[in-house]
Amino acid sequence: MEFHHVTVLRDEAAALLQGRPGLTLLDCTLGGGGHSEALLTAGARVVGIDRDPKAVAAATERLSRFGELFHAVNATFSRAREVLDGLGIERVDGILLDLGVSSPQFDDPERGFSFSQSGPLDMRMGTDGETARELIGRLSEQALADVLFNFGEERDARRIARAIKRLPEPPETTGQLADVVAAAIPRGRWPKRIHPATRTFQALRIAVNHELDELDALLDAIPSLLSVGGRIAVISFHSLEDRRVKERFRALEGRCTCPPGLPVCACGFRSDYRILTPRPVEPGAAESEANPRARSARLRGLERLR
Repeated sequence: MEFHHVTVLRDEAAALLQGRPGLTLLDCTLGGGGHSEALLTAGARVVGIDRDPKAVAAATERLSRFGELFHAVNATFSRAREVLDGLGIERVDGILLDLGVSSPQFDDPERGFSFSQSGPLDMRMGTDGETARELIGRLSEQALADVLFNFGEERDARRIARAIKRLPEPPETTGQLADVVAAAIPRGRWPKRIHPATRTFQALRIAVNHELDELDALLDAIPSLLSVGGRIAVISFHSLEDRRVKERFRALEGRCTCPPGLPVCACGFRSDYRILTPRPVEPGAAESEANPRARSARLRGLERLR
């Protein structure tokens, strides 16, 4: 299946990172290479990371015309420090994170991310680690319910986990799992705008790929990765991700501790970072209409001042 991903908030993210000749930027979620292409076109050098070898191969081919300005590595972005050390790069001038599942991963039934077309219950973004089916088989009913509640914010987590664990064997396909989840939730409690299995699939995908752990590791590494004057841009697609990004950015920016209303700062506070997006940047109407998957995207940016 051809790896073709529709890039979300492409121009907005590129503008936030201010790519230009002389800068080295790190695209931690390479995908189809759309964001990297925009940054390379502006003249920057880009190192791209993706845990999916198919994404790395597709982006490498797509961006081959940029020659030595582009370098792709098959790795999780929690290994960003290791990747840069291997290339002899101490710090970068910009970091991009476009979180979530890429369109090719979601649209290929064999990857097991979607219930719209039944396929093996896999959900791995890469090629290693346990599948969603193996995870379901390993977890106890209580542990599975915790995953569904904590990572999917699923209010019927206990009911769903009970129905899944009562099966003789874990479901083999996405279609089978979706049917079990839908049957476990009383019809009157079905969400109005999404399939009743949507939150369960999100939770299992996050757990299989350790997505929140990966995100926390990268956010923790910002001070060791980003040069003074450098910027980080993060695109998230659900509240669990966005909340983490917002809180970490606020912690890095810090705040003056003087009492409200004091005309002159007396505490001597000077921040090392500046939030660039007091409110997250969202897709415009045209982009949301052309690509419905972009509707939930939120872009936040942070700059290192010193």
